[in-house]
Order: sequence, then C-alpha cells, then structure tokens
Amino acid sequence: MHEMSVALSVVDQVERAALERGAHGVREVRVDIGELAGVVADSLSFCFGLACAGTVLEGADLVTRSVPGRASCAPCGRTWETGMPPDLVCAGCGGGAGELVSGRELRIIEVRWAAGSAVPGATHATRSEEM
Repeated sequence: MHEMSVALSVVDQVERAALERGAHGVREVRVDIGELAGVVADSLSFCFGLACAGTVLEGADLVTRSVPGRASCAPCGRTWETGMPPDLVCAGCGGGAGELVSGRELRIIEVRWAAGSAVPGATHATRSEEM
C-alpha cells in the first residue's frame, strides 16, 4: 500500500514546516488528490493517523479534496473530464488527449496549526507543495 509512503511524506513535510515556524502542534492538514493519482483517500486517511503517532501532528485531521481528471485535445483544443477509467479520446473530433490538464495532483494545500502554537500572527499557514 503506497498510501503509507505518501502519508509519511506528508507528515515529514509538515513537521519540517512546523519546526521552521516554531509550531508545537497541528490541527488539520488539507490535501488535494487527483483522481488519476492512484491514491485512495480513505486509505491515505488511515495511514495518516498511524504516521502522525508520536509527532507534532498527532491527533491532526487530514482533509482530502478530490480533483477530477481533465484532458485537452491537441487537434481541436476541447477539454473534458476523463473519468475513471480515464477516457483519453476526444468526443468532439476523435483525437487523442494531447495533455492531462488535471487529475494527477498530490499536493498539500493548507496546514492549520494548533491553538497555542508559536506561529507569529497566524492560526494557519497556507502552503501549496507537491509531494
């Protein structure tokens, strides 16, 4: 299950950010997960809880948001939601997807620090970081 390695990476990155900011606790971590990223949100949440044990993230909530897969057609420029399994053929002209526009994301969007953390002037820090 690769969700555990993703969860460990999230915990590591947020711990480093907490250390840099002098934060002593994390309340919530928000993550975007593209539907084409191959990550199961429920499995990631379970693994996140395990990975947080004994860290400044212990007890933190993981909030995930699904990002739909979208493709664009090189010949006609049309964009469409790919769905799962992904449909990579343009319904407009029959051409193949020239580019996946979205859906592969795996990104930390926001960290909400725990009350009483020593983060000057903020109760949360917005940070967008690819994993």
